[in-house]
Amino acid sequence: PWLFHFLRPPCPGHCPLCAPGRPQVSCTCPTVQPNMLNVHLLPHTHDDVGWVKTVGQYYYGVYNNLQHAGVQYILDSVISALRAEPSRRFVYVEMAFFSRWWHQQTNATQQAVRELVRQGRLEFANGGWVMNDEAATHYGAIVDQMTLGLRFLQDTFGDDGRPRVAWHIDPFGHSREQASLFAQMSFDGIFLGCVDYQDKELREKKQEMELVWRASASLQPPTADLFTGVLPNVYDPPRYLCWDRLCDDKPVVDDPSSPEHNTKGLVDYFLNLAATQSYRTNHIVMTMGSDFHYENADMWFKNLDKLIRLVNAQQAKGSRVHVLYSTPACYLWELNKANLTWTTSSHTPMAPTSSGPATSPAGRPSSAMRGSQEVCKQLEALAGPAANVGPYGSGDSALLEEAMAVLQHHDAITGTSRQLVAEDYARRLAAGWGRCKVLLSNVLARLSGSQEAFSICPELNISVCPLSQTSARFQVAIYNPLARKVDRMVRLPVSAGAFLVKDPSGHAVPSDVSPFRDCHPPELLFSASVPALGFSIYSVAQVFPEKPKVHRARPSPEKSGSFVIHNEFIRAMFSHETGLLTQIEVTDQKLMLPVNQTFFWYNANTGVLQNDQPSGAYIFSPDGMQPLPVNSSAQIRLLKTPLVQEVHQNFSAWCSQVVRLYCGQRHLELEWTVGPIPVDDKWGKEVISRFDTPLDTKGYFYTDSNGREILKRRRNYRPTWNLTQTEPVAGNYYPVNTRIYITDGKKQLTVLTDRCQGGSSLQDGSLELMVHRRLLKDDRRGLGEPLLEKKSWVRGRHLVLLDAVGKAAAGHRLLAEKEALAPQVVLAPGRATRYHPGATLRKQFSGLRRALPPSVHLLTLAHWGPDKLLLRLEHQFARGEDSGRNLSSPVTLDLLNLFSTFTITHLQETTLVANQSRASASRLKWTPNTGPVPLPSVPPLDSTTITLQPMEIRTFVASVQWKEDVWVLRNAPFPA
Repeated sequence: PWLFHFLRPPCPGHCPLCAPGRPQVSCTCPTVQPNMLNVHLLPHTHDDVGWVKTVGQYYYGVYNNLQHAGVQYILDSVISALRAEPSRRFVYVEMAFFSRWWHQQTNATQQAVRELVRQGRLEFANGGWVMNDEAATHYGAIVDQMTLGLRFLQDTFGDDGRPRVAWHIDPFGHSREQASLFAQMSFDGIFLGCVDYQDKELREKKQEMELVWRASASLQPPTADLFTGVLPNVYDPPRYLCWDRLCDDKPVVDDPSSPEHNTKGLVDYFLNLAATQSYRTNHIVMTMGSDFHYENADMWFKNLDKLIRLVNAQQAKGSRVHVLYSTPACYLWELNKANLTWTTSSHTPMAPTSSGPATSPAGRPSSAMRGSQEVCKQLEALAGPAANVGPYGSGDSALLEEAMAVLQHHDAITGTSRQLVAEDYARRLAAGWGRCKVLLSNVLARLSGSQEAFSICPELNISVCPLSQTSARFQVAIYNPLARKVDRMVRLPVSAGAFLVKDPSGHAVPSDVSPFRDCHPPELLFSASVPALGFSIYSVAQVFPEKPKVHRARPSPEKSGSFVIHNEFIRAMFSHETGLLTQIEVTDQKLMLPVNQTFFWYNANTGVLQNDQPSGAYIFSPDGMQPLPVNSSAQIRLLKTPLVQEVHQNFSAWCSQVVRLYCGQRHLELEWTVGPIPVDDKWGKEVISRFDTPLDTKGYFYTDSNGREILKRRRNYRPTWNLTQTEPVAGNYYPVNTRIYITDGKKQLTVLTDRCQGGSSLQDGSLELMVHRRLLKDDRRGLGEPLLEKKSWVRGRHLVLLDAVGKAAAGHRLLAEKEALAPQVVLAPGRATRYHPGATLRKQFSGLRRALPPSVHLLTLAHWGPDKLLLRLEHQFARGEDSGRNLSSPVTLDLLNLFSTFTITHLQETTLVANQSRASASRLKWTPNTGPVPLPSVPPLDSTTITLQPMEIRTFVASVQWKEDVWVLRNAPFPA
């Protein structure tokens, strides 16, 4: 850091204070020429929070042999350059980097940066911890990471630092839900970089590069309306105008005596470039920067200074072009002042997005610890200060929150980072979860009244849990993060024998022990009931009857015909000959549908032939339309117990599946295991699970958008242009965050996922989901390595629902909520000591005095400061989608005495990311071509009740007082 005396220079070209009611951004923007073409130059850097190098390597600038990039030097250099010339401006985005840099600066440097921000010359766009991906991210994780970054800005710079513009220049395609969330965060608009090349060509011809995106079919306009602009050159500078140390373009040589003098050609080129842009107003934009640019900011700014001076000098010769340093918010302000009527569409460039023929983005399956993060935040809120310091040490949710935010970066959750970077992301998650485990132990001890050696088994999905496998007695605490009671089947690996399981009241509950299978130990099964936002503690003891009740899987008899597994709601039929699923029947709805499910793989294009695009981390490029079956049949074993019935299918040495049906369950569970995928045959493989039915779907299928609203898809079709389909497989793939379904208007087949996957319906009545990939070639998009992990195998689950159309939404909405926030299982040896001498032992607890209705989801309950919590409640049904149980109707909630551990003393409603009061927040108003829309009024905040409309999220900062007597309650009621 450098030393200097702080001065406050006059704000260049703007008034120091805004008139009442005038947007603050308008008073910090540069002067434009109303009768000229104004070219807004946007100096910026795009700093990936992990990609070829790790986050720390990028920040400190190490391993520049991999990629030359050092973010700390970029910020040092930019601040120095801005201070040197008051007309200069700069745009910064990624708070994961900026916050780290900020905390390393001197007070003098921080004060200088605050002044640059106040003047509008250093502008923050987007402002999230990262620039998150839009395809693979869950909406809750998007909201969390944006909240983290924007809170840092609000705490550091106040309203001066609040971003007005969303800036998503590098995510691979764009989702409607992302736009809806940005609108609810009170952004004035968004600028996009990566869009489909066919779509962009048409928009340029029609001058529709800027429009109003209507991003929700449920929320009343303009609540989810977002002005959207497509940048002209993705986010790079125009050709020949890149003046970074990473570029090769010639600098501006303005010395007429120099043989390198090049100003005339450069000015003529720039004027021609400005005249050919396809925008509607007399304002156009050019991005001046790219990946990790401005490490030597003087190179950029010195040449831009000259370019601006030289081009504007042509005005004396009759030129009508005016060039200026600008920012996204200032450019957007000028578009708004034009008072035009803008094209309105609920469809804008969304994934899949092509950058040219034969390319479509793809991501490998990624899963995150969002459920565990929510458990950590909820317990921290419920217990208050006692969560952070207790008998197990110091713990908090902050480190995991930052790690999860980093994981939403568009090169993290998508799988488009190098393997060493993916391992660094995993290291960050592990460190964050370590702090949360301490917090969780502190809270469980305080709430239960007993201290235990709590143990969490992170490898339960592969049947590994040392405590349950080696102990004859132990306790199982199950925490439910949902705001309503949950019944959940618990599976724990155990040693041989039989076990007695007792509920919190001491009553025995039905249990089973499944046999040793496929190198996995026996598993204890029992059904647990857990209250809303609370826990239940079950005790387990090994017993040795003369004949332990252990159910063993047996081979299915080899004969023609079929066999079934069933419970009181579902019958699933399988072929004896092939071992494959052939039919699903829902008995209480009298629904039956032939369903054939098995695994296939696409042969990955290796790019050997000229112009071939290889499949890789970014690109899904199969060699042909028809996938190959892993096997035409499966070896099967059948398991039936009073609690569960299972069909174990083995398709090959690297692909197997368990089709499972629990007692009382209304869906079929398919637990698949794939990998390591063999490539000894020199064929990269992209493995799918496919469901084939006779449903007449007429080319349509449906996917969720970031886990919220449902989008209608149509094969080989785009709603805003006549598609020339160059990729009949990849060009029909869409992100599936939580569910995909097909319907004939009467029956609906829905498949829920436990992670984001690519999915499609490539023929009527069929749907498919990609479960794993192993590839031999890099796809030439900068990563520099193929997806070729040698020991990579994946286990996941698909949940299959068959419903009548009118009842389907209730089924998939509520099930998706349960899967996204599954209960947290914690084990203890059962040798407890009291938390303190007067503590009451409690085996069951609920953080709510009454459960929330099924249409309402508790999206956030988190620590926000001393005596403050952040509370988000959402209506999780869309308008008109549920006709059976009236779950799409508005819901009114009474918050008075809702929570059992604290009392809400004051509520302030805020925008979605809690950086503005909702009552005082305002956005720029746009005139859509669908006609004027009245601004919705802010509903008055009653001290006890709130109303939620379909798909509405309401956010509150709650002042609270924790109740001391909650720790000694003996018989607290538990909501159903």
